[in-house]
Amino acid sequence: MRTLSIGNSFSQDACAYLHRAAASAGVELETVNLYIGGCSLEYHAENLREKRENYSLEINGDSAGRQISIPDALSMGRYDFITLQQASHFSGKRETYVPHIGILAEACRAAQPEAKLMIHETWAYETDSTHGAFPDYGCDQRRMYDLLRAAYREAAESVKAGFIPVGDTIQHFREHVPGFRYPNGGESLCRDGFHLSIPTGRYLASLVWLETLAGIDARNVTFLPDGMDEEKRVLVTEEVHRYLAGRPD
Repeated sequence: MRTLSIGNSFSQDACAYLHRAAASAGVELETVNLYIGGCSLEYHAENLREKRENYSLEINGDSAGRQISIPDALSMGRYDFITLQQASHFSGKRETYVPHIGILAEACRAAQPEAKLMIHETWAYETDSTHGAFPDYGCDQRRMYDLLRAAYREAAESVKAGFIPVGDTIQHFREHVPGFRYPNGGESLCRDGFHLSIPTGRYLASLVWLETLAGIDARNVTFLPDGMDEEKRVLVTEEVHRYLAGRPD
């Protein structure tokens, strides 16, 4: 199985452990991530049109040591899934998705007709985040989440794409799993107020991707990243599976 992510640091977070987590569950998965920090859908579409080789290429969570364009990445063999996402600062603003996501979706399908297009739903900032865009959402995590959730779903429907509910799962942990209620002294799933924490946040994201894309039961993932103990691994894998299995959509 191969995935291509046209993304930024948030797809970098999601893909960091994905290859190793899949391998531990007996699945061979190669991840290809195109990285430009903070890259928006509009800038991705512009880069596509201009065929700019300005993306850092990352394979299986590691730098490949070279720059690449979107067209070149789309021609690097067959992909099973291609993921798109909005830059976090625009994620809750519906008007920033169009027409760019449609342009990208069309190009991806033309180059890789057998690949399934997926929308990677990113997450809201931490409650005390100092990110410069947080005031656009009233510095309110729940408000940001509600807005991005609606925007991502609308975008996925508009291009008839699948959906990877990382943002939903992150918010579930924040609001319903006691050890992750950060305002009450729980663990934050962000390392700097917006990027995912290492290892827990990144691990959680990889589990959501695996259940969604490969149908892997998160409880079968035995990969243990540095800094995580077995008790935490069991808690996270079991709760991710329980939440995803019970989702209505």
